[in-house]
Amino acid sequence: MQTIHTIEALRTARTRLRGRLALVPTMGALHDGHLNLVREAKARAAHVAVSIFVNPRQFGANEDLDAYPRQLARDCALLEPIGVDIVWAPSAAEMYPAGYATNVSVSGVSEGLCGAERPGHFDGVATVVCKLFNQVRPDLALFGEKDWQQLAVIRRMVRDLDLPFPREISGSPTVREADGLALSSRNAYLSADDRTRAAILPAAMKKAIAEISGGKAVPEALNRLIAALLSGGFAAVDYAELRDAETFAPLTERPTDFARLLVAARIGGTRLIDNMEAWSG
Repeated sequence: MQTIHTIEALRTARTRLRGRLALVPTMGALHDGHLNLVREAKARAAHVAVSIFVNPRQFGANEDLDAYPRQLARDCALLEPIGVDIVWAPSAAEMYPAGYATNVSVSGVSEGLCGAERPGHFDGVATVVCKLFNQVRPDLALFGEKDWQQLAVIRRMVRDLDLPFPREISGSPTVREADGLALSSRNAYLSADDRTRAAILPAAMKKAIAEISGGKAVPEALNRLIAALLSGGFAAVDYAELRDAETFAPLTERPTDFARLLVAARIGGTRLIDNMEAWSG
């Protein structure tokens, strides 16, 4: 396994690979959700690259860029036994050299939800992922479905810009703890008590989906979901919305096509996001 820090070295390593290459983009602080993606990539391609880059362009002014965990040695130790070929770990200066002035913005699917709560976030995501695709030139890229809006932004960007790489973008189901909480690097920020209370989030989401499927009005079910989170220890709910799974159009009535329930809520100073399939067409 090679750990590479410069674009020049990455290009040299990439030209030596023969066969299908899969990329798993990450910001490090790897957990079982990431590792499952890497294992899936290994099963679907001859070679696997994992990028580890804490992207400053997707953090807002008051967000946790400085506090975000950076543990490259630990991450590499987790990746090597799986058989990863390349760990692409550039510095911020390598990714955004002096004078860098280009931004990628994806309208429509980036609006609302996390796009509204975190202005500029998805521009930062689209920009860095576009650069990663051009740098690594993968045949396949794998992302977790926990960041459903992010996945939609990336798919739209690749389609709209006619990017030659990757030829396939794959979303993998969210990996969860035994109590249902979605795995996330930010879970490490939770105190023991907040971690216990955080399990209310997936439970309340499942209940809301069941209520909507059973005929309860969508606004009523969402209001009950919000109330359950606030009474269960969450400090605030940024959003709890039912959306079309592809177009992200808000849904206020029981869906007839593919739909997702998406929630972002704050507990103990940590912002957690989750989404679940609410209707499968």
